[in-house]
Amino acid sequence: MLISLHNQAATTPKIRAAIQASTEPAWRVAERYGISEQTVWKWRSRDSVNDRSHTPHRLQSTLTPAQEAVAVALRKSLLLPLDDLLSVVREFLHPHVSRSGLDRCLRRHGVGNLRALKPALPRPAHGVFKTHKPGYVHVDVKYLSQMADESRRRYLFVAIDRATRWVFVRIYTAKTAANARRFLRDLERAAPMTITRVLTDNVLVRE
Repeated sequence: MLISLHNQAATTPKIRAAIQASTEPAWRVAERYGISEQTVWKWRSRDSVNDRSHTPHRLQSTLTPAQEAVAVALRKSLLLPLDDLLSVVREFLHPHVSRSGLDRCLRRHGVGNLRALKPALPRPAHGVFKTHKPGYVHVDVKYLSQMADESRRRYLFVAIDRATRWVFVRIYTAKTAANARRFLRDLERAAPMTITRVLTDNVLVRE
């Protein structure tokens, strides 16, 4: 029978069984096998001689419920493909979240199918899609569901450049004019392009 041992294992299953069966003091067993007393006590406290899995029980890259709520709101608001949304989530929410973890999150909240989220609009008979240079930015504000451990609601402020799909996100606890000005100020400082137009709810607020 093949036995898989951890790369840094100091004992074999045969030695571990001998340690568990021995009634000698731990220091003497440790001296005999060239191991520490801590290792002796570790194997004496176990019922098995096999290595345990070293995979963490909870992945550290898992999003918190509050972060999941933001990711879902971004998905619904921006209708971004998974890879684009992953870049945004890593930038603003969790730098180590995995692609598969984000995909599971979206599926769990019923927003895994991007095509199903897009509104079914009638196709125009004629016309050419109007293109814009970088700097034409859409701004939107979304209410985030209040988490069980939160005492206040939060609002997601989102800006996305129509040409490059560059995204900027901020979260505030109040939907006020002061926070709107703060968001626009931070947006202008962070944008990699010169912002020429800001559009919100189909209303041009700056040009």
